[in-house]
Amino acid sequence: MSFLGGDWTSDPRARTGEEQLVEHRRATRTDRLAEATLACPRCDVPLGIGSDPLSVTARIACPFCGRRGTLRDFLSLAVPTRPTRVVLRIAFGGEER
Repeated sequence: MSFLGGDWTSDPRARTGEEQLVEHRRATRTDRLAEATLACPRCDVPLGIGSDPLSVTARIACPFCGRRGTLRDFLSLAVPTRPTRVVLRIAFGGEER
């Protein structure tokens, strides 16, 4: 016994005769937060930290004037960035790269 008679279907395109536009989007995920300039806030000398990742709480010092502080104190997000450019990335749970 059927409660639905005729050409019933659950696909709405089949009932209306129209095709629906389907948009395919590639899933992207990045850990890149921003680009910044790493320079001394006192004398504006660019700082080189090497290629190893550092935390924003890492202690660094200016080789020219001797100012000391955390890495975040030496970062500038002002546009445009200048040498030395660094990329700020997000890491969760103590993940190291």
